[in-house]
Amino acid sequence: MRRMEAKSYDLYIGGEWVKTESSIPVFHKYNGECIAYIARAQQQHVTKAVDEAQKTFKQDKLTPFQRYKILLKASQLMEERRDEMELSLIREVGKTRKDAMNELDRTINTLLLSAEEAKKIHGEMVPLQSTEGSENRLGFTIRVPKGVIGAITPFNYPLLLSTHKIAPAIAAGNTLVVKPATVTPIATFLLLEVLEAAGLPKGYINIVTGAGSEVGEWLLDEERIAMFTFTGSGEVGRHIKERSGMRPVALELGNNSPNIVHVDADLELAARQTAARSFHNAGQACIAVQRIYVHEAVMQEFCDLYISHVNHLKVGNPEDPDTDVGPMISEKEAIRTEEWVHEAISQGAKALLPVKREGALFYPAVLVNTTPDMKVVCREVFAPVVTIIPYDDLDEAFAQANDSEYGLQAGIFTRDLNVAMKAARILEYGGVVINDVSTYRNDVMPYGGVKNSGLGKEGPRYAVEEMTEERMVVINL
Repeated sequence: MRRMEAKSYDLYIGGEWVKTESSIPVFHKYNGECIAYIARAQQQHVTKAVDEAQKTFKQDKLTPFQRYKILLKASQLMEERRDEMELSLIREVGKTRKDAMNELDRTINTLLLSAEEAKKIHGEMVPLQSTEGSENRLGFTIRVPKGVIGAITPFNYPLLLSTHKIAPAIAAGNTLVVKPATVTPIATFLLLEVLEAAGLPKGYINIVTGAGSEVGEWLLDEERIAMFTFTGSGEVGRHIKERSGMRPVALELGNNSPNIVHVDADLELAARQTAARSFHNAGQACIAVQRIYVHEAVMQEFCDLYISHVNHLKVGNPEDPDTDVGPMISEKEAIRTEEWVHEAISQGAKALLPVKREGALFYPAVLVNTTPDMKVVCREVFAPVVTIIPYDDLDEAFAQANDSEYGLQAGIFTRDLNVAMKAARILEYGGVVINDVSTYRNDVMPYGGVKNSGLGKEGPRYAVEEMTEERMVVINL
């Protein structure tokens, strides 16, 4: 394994690197080596970052076509730096090379999509003349940028999800203050490098790093931030909603994804897809497969097929191209996962595979004979853990799938179009995926949940709408 010299990342404010009194180490998630140090911001740094973002917003207006060219060029530069970007994700997140490649593909596509959206921002005509007395009025709307966007990003997809916030904000004409996850901040700095190399003027992106409990609160104190966009835990999301007041928020929070395998499903397809997407990114994805509801008539056959696929997954060093499951974000999280699994077993669940942990590596766990009140069923595990639950009535499966505080995405496997459309209408989720897993996400999609899974939509087109205001214009002719 190639060793990486620990690099220091200062705060980035108004196009200048700003040193602070203390720093925070960032570790290689597989071998524990220190790979970087990031600055710990203080409140005056956050204030200064908002100052610079607001000044840039008021003084430097990029045209839509300029924004398009910058984002298009950034997608090309990202491709040119692919190897560097992938290796960074492998080390700072613990992603396997396969998962890192996928994140790079999606990041490049999201930059392309955002570039196109920069050229499509438009309003609409409003038929004022249809109202008596307004025959000489011409009415239309325009969309204008909100201003300074406060973006707080998660650890699990630090490059992609930073891009899903930053690129649409730039496309819409906004400026940003970005607070990346403390354990995986390097990706955001690399994205900054790419965007500025593509021609983005200094001041558009300002990065402040440090503990979320400190930096996040200082950001929320800043009334000059026009909108917050956050991906992370439900607890923090609710706090942001409470603190944001009248300012809009886009929140992508937790989930506990159900996937239904109906009696008429293609079982090989269902087993192959669910096994492949249950444990990618070590299960640390909001829409990872967690609960699989299988019709009891095909329960045993499905389990046999599913376990046969899971047994082919290789767990270990994420830099090995053949590895399928790498380490979790920390040993602490792996220990927490192990405790939840053993608790479920003590309450009557059965493990279809040996329960095994090596440091931050947690091997795929598959549980049956679970009950709805077990943590592994009713809470978001965010780990390589799956429960397989039988049902004998489709409405019962729908009811169990909906019995969750979350509602981001769900999946169902069936050959019956009527069943598929019934699922689309009944499942209380922001997205319903048919004959594929809940984990499917195309970055062009409107992506967002209901219930405690959040507010607003991601996906460049939809994020641009969230990050702009609709303004009514009336002309008296």
